[in-house]
Amino acid sequence: MNQMLYCCKLGLKNKFSSVRRLGLLLLFIFITFGQQAQAAAPLVSAQWLQENLSQPNIRILDLQPTSGYERVHLPGAINSQYNIWRQNKPMQGQALPDIAYLEKLMGSLGISNNTHVILTPVGANPSEIAIATRIYWSMKVLGHKAVSILDGGLIAYSKLPKASFTQAKTPVRSVPYTAVPNLAMAPSAMDVLSEWKKGTPLVDYRSEAEYFGKVGGTRLGTITGAKNLPYDLLLEQGQGGRFLPVNKLKTLFQSRNINTSGPAIGFCNSGHRASLAWFVSHEILGNKEALLYDGSMAEWSKQPDYPISIPK
Repeated sequence: MNQMLYCCKLGLKNKFSSVRRLGLLLLFIFITFGQQAQAAAPLVSAQWLQENLSQPNIRILDLQPTSGYERVHLPGAINSQYNIWRQNKPMQGQALPDIAYLEKLMGSLGISNNTHVILTPVGANPSEIAIATRIYWSMKVLGHKAVSILDGGLIAYSKLPKASFTQAKTPVRSVPYTAVPNLAMAPSAMDVLSEWKKGTPLVDYRSEAEYFGKVGGTRLGTITGAKNLPYDLLLEQGQGGRFLPVNKLKTLFQSRNINTSGPAIGFCNSGHRASLAWFVSHEILGNKEALLYDGSMAEWSKQPDYPISIPK
């Protein structure tokens, strides 16, 4: 009888021990992926990506043209074309699509609310990096927490000693996605006009030629009072799309008399180039009050009573 009681107690002990181990394992998984979904670095290095390619919660979005993706891409990457992240709107040009559309797009790419998305542009020039920053911004407007950009793009990755690529396509299974929109990140033209009247700093991230009205559309110049910082200066020259170090970025902003803290609204012509500058201000330099006006001059210039002038 005593032997039976002992065996029974031992069995229960082992059972509870197994349950406890299972519980700890589930807690570890929850914490690991929960933290991944909650806190992802805005930039990841090529080395980091190589070491984490096989992580189950990572979705790599290859931002090459389709022809480039078919030639070579990272293992596990799926191709996503830039044009599906923007919609032509009568007054705004290529602007942020509707939230419902973006929810379906995210889900169709196999991205759930907890997926860590890695955006991988080619990285040959600033405009290619801006493709990644514009999509990154769109995801942040959706409320997606875990998204990062490969610093230096695929060019930086290709320089790793053991860089591996493939031509194999990755199968994609659609999953549910529910946005938690932060529409305050996407001010309208009326919002920007209201802030302009309050004296909120505006920054034109187009070229100096566009800023000074030497080239441009039907209304030359810039939003009256805006400062200028060409977006391509925010990347290291000849380094395949790598961002400048933080200290150099701060020095550059200061040299243009642009604050790195406090309210500021950036624009360009269509929100493409300015998205790179927003990424620098908001994500790298940590100015959470920096905003991107994605309608930019394409929308602003169509309002006949909105202030535009040529700086002296």
